[in-house]
Amino acid sequence: MADQAGFDTVWFPHDIFMKHTWVVTSAVAAATSRIKVGSIGTNPYTTDPAEIASYLATLDELSRGRAVIGIGLHTNDMVEWAGVDCTHLLRRTTQSVAMIRGLLKGETVTCDTDDFHWNDQCYLRFTPMRAKIPIYVCAFGEDYLALSGEIGDGSLPMLTPPASVSRMVSCIKKGLKRRAAPPKAYDIAGCAWLSISEDGAEAERKMRSMISYFGSYLEDQALQCIGLRASDFDEIAALVKAGNYAQAQQAVTPEMMQLGLVGTPHQVIEQIEALADQGITQISLGGPIGPDVKKAISLLGKTVIPHFQA
Repeated sequence: MADQAGFDTVWFPHDIFMKHTWVVTSAVAAATSRIKVGSIGTNPYTTDPAEIASYLATLDELSRGRAVIGIGLHTNDMVEWAGVDCTHLLRRTTQSVAMIRGLLKGETVTCDTDDFHWNDQCYLRFTPMRAKIPIYVCAFGEDYLALSGEIGDGSLPMLTPPASVSRMVSCIKKGLKRRAAPPKAYDIAGCAWLSISEDGAEAERKMRSMISYFGSYLEDQALQCIGLRASDFDEIAALVKAGNYAQAQQAVTPEMMQLGLVGTPHQVIEQIEALADQGITQISLGGPIGPDVKKAISLLGKTVIPHFQA
């Protein structure tokens, strides 16, 4: 539906206890003809750069040159559930991106660092369809966001809340200035939660489920933009942990509703325009999408996308 509706890219969050994105993106690549496909938040801890490179090259071949990827994390918490130590995240991300790029170019990538110990047998045993596949960097926090601007073909910051956009863009631009030859065009693909419907009240009700579940994982610096802290979600997080999802959703405050893009097509267009004015070049619209996902995708294709194409 998104392919036919005119979306440019479909990203699947690579959460380690959710449906595996490498399988899902492969299925989507086979079922579509135009839209770019990739996983986002593909972390270099539970997935080795060698596996990421071979996945990316294979997906690119399967999709006939439509693969993209977002390397990194938007939070440490979910990976740390599995006992993974995310220390030195910037260093590991930097090394991983360089190693993946080398493998895609057909190079033998040797590396002997604190994070990786690769010998002279580390090269792809097949020729990728493209030697340069777009590698975005998913990041959070000032230093990590700056790194995304420094090494990424694009950046995938989480705009939770959308009011944090100026801070995100500012950090990314600091990293862009560190480049020896800054690119003429750089894609800042802001990820925002969306709930859209012709009925604005229905859209708001659906957004509550997203906010109640994920709100406690957001960073304080971003939340401060709307006068909140992660600790403000402690009660809601306890209700979610206990399985009281309905109560958790009811506990979401009006201030918390500012964490996503919510409303009718006209309201959503205005909210996206405000993000574009502050430097976002691609808006990645994440779940819940709307009370009815199919209707929401259709609505976006008929109203929001044509507005920005025009």
